[in-house]
Amino acid sequence: MFNRLRQKWNRKNLNDERFAFLFDEVQSDEVVVFDCETTGLKPKIDDIISIGAVKVKGNKILTNEAMHIFVKQNKQINHESITIHQIRHCDLDEAISIEEAIEKFLYYIGNRKLVGYYLEFDVAMINKTIKPMFGITLPNKQEEVSAIYYDKKIATIPQGHVDLRFDTILNDLDLPKFQAHDALNDAIMTAMMYLKLRR
Repeated sequence: MFNRLRQKWNRKNLNDERFAFLFDEVQSDEVVVFDCETTGLKPKIDDIISIGAVKVKGNKILTNEAMHIFVKQNKQINHESITIHQIRHCDLDEAISIEEAIEKFLYYIGNRKLVGYYLEFDVAMINKTIKPMFGITLPNKQEEVSAIYYDKKIATIPQGHVDLRFDTILNDLDLPKFQAHDALNDAIMTAMMYLKLRR
């Protein structure tokens, strides 16, 4: 009930009808797994540097339809975040504006369910931009991979502590770890986790 009212209010606030499809009833079994690389971990003050997303349909990760966008920065990227994502200011020569990036992202995800690892943060980063642009927050259903893993693992651990670190989940599920740490590779690895957990 509350979710329905919130969605209705969200739809009412949409100021650009090009994106009305975000609120359509989901007809597809596809989901979109996505990840953002950012200048830091505070959505209120930090910015998106890149967005990686991949569609999952049935038991397949559609890497041939994957999306990887780099976003122009108005200020220099700090050294701490460069050590994490390896993206320097000079790597963004071909990058696009955050407004163009968000539009591309919205057309890509459509009304599909969104999946991610600590998805709440990535969604907050996207919402920070689409709220002033279009008056809404992401209306898509969302599923958190670490929560699925926790629910499956907790019954097997008597002391009740589940290690939810990304690498731990990958190792425990016997999945490969990609060398390059970027938004698209993280999205694909998360998609592999999601499929294995959903089997």
